[in-house]
Amino acid sequence: MKILVINAGSSSLKYQLIDMNGEKVLAKGNCERIGSDGSVIGYKAKGQEIKKEVPMPDHTIAFLQVKDMLLDSECGVIKDLSEVSAIGHRVVQGGSVFSESCLVNKDVIEKIRELSPLAPLHNPANIQGIEACTQVFGESVPQVVVFDTSFHSTMPPKAYMYAIPYEYYEKYGVRRYGFHGTSHRFVSGEMAKRMGKDIKDLKIITCHIGNGSSITAIDGGKVIDTTMGLTPLDGFMMGTRTGSLDPSVVTFIEEKEHLSAQEIDHILNKKSGLLGVSGVSGDDRDVTDAENKGNPRAKLAHDMLYYQIAKYIGSFYIALGGCDAIVFTAGLGENQPKLRAGVCNYLGCIGVEMDTEANDNAIHGNQGKLSTDNSKIRVELIATNEELVIARDTKAIVEA
Repeated sequence: MKILVINAGSSSLKYQLIDMNGEKVLAKGNCERIGSDGSVIGYKAKGQEIKKEVPMPDHTIAFLQVKDMLLDSECGVIKDLSEVSAIGHRVVQGGSVFSESCLVNKDVIEKIRELSPLAPLHNPANIQGIEACTQVFGESVPQVVVFDTSFHSTMPPKAYMYAIPYEYYEKYGVRRYGFHGTSHRFVSGEMAKRMGKDIKDLKIITCHIGNGSSITAIDGGKVIDTTMGLTPLDGFMMGTRTGSLDPSVVTFIEEKEHLSAQEIDHILNKKSGLLGVSGVSGDDRDVTDAENKGNPRAKLAHDMLYYQIAKYIGSFYIALGGCDAIVFTAGLGENQPKLRAGVCNYLGCIGVEMDTEANDNAIHGNQGKLSTDNSKIRVELIATNEELVIARDTKAIVEA
């Protein structure tokens, strides 16, 4: 069975074609700047890497470009569209409606649309991806939606509720939902395999650290708490996002700077975090270069980040009543030994002991155990694979 995995954004479309016989990636790529001048399709397959500028006014045209690449006589990996057995879509916000992945139908699409106010930039784009797939592949090809939020649906009310008037939860669904669920689900399952134990017997803290970041507490395979909230802005500081802060900071700046709600939202999401503190960049590589050159604000940004991550791990250690394993994953989690060391330096008090050499060598695809044999908590680097989770769910649902 070959499954096409889609992650549609408002102006982008990431894709992977996976052969589930061996779970091998046959081709992957990204359509960028859809609907704008200079739109580009990237494609990797058979050891080739292609990038070309081509007009893509909408997602349907983008899918046609993907189809042409997959069928190309030289770089293509299939001979006919009928070889694609099913399509799996990432959908950001499933709210409290979707606690698991499901087959796409008109009712499901309408419910995703109704949840758009909770993810106005993402859910409409995800729907565009589903509808564009239907136009290009036809209605006979089954489609499955996998939600970022569904893995977090096991959180108890004491963890997901906010201390605001209850009516806002009842009227608008204002609560903590969490994100990066497919990533947290994948790496926690892999951690259990590496430890040779049933995940039902483990307490795991997973740290998805990238430009967008979240940490999740998993007890027996079920999420009991996570850092992101109603939106991906909550939690600890990220590339350009603030993370949690005193709500009065928002109203204070709004008043002093005479800003609209949209303007303050832009500041909190796009101009804060590492970028806001360092004044250098939201890209950690640039911030690291600046710190190495003696920039004090770049160092402050990293000090804040490491401290905040450690603080959340500590709080989840308490929430779980102990911890068997801590997992680092995603862009920074997988490729920044300095970050992992900076975080784990705080965790000696709960029994974490890092293997410095193993941590330094765990970069650019090198995975494995980062803690010593004497460490009371196992620390591991596991590369995330959200696309594989989507493909596996799609296969299971279609076969069922």
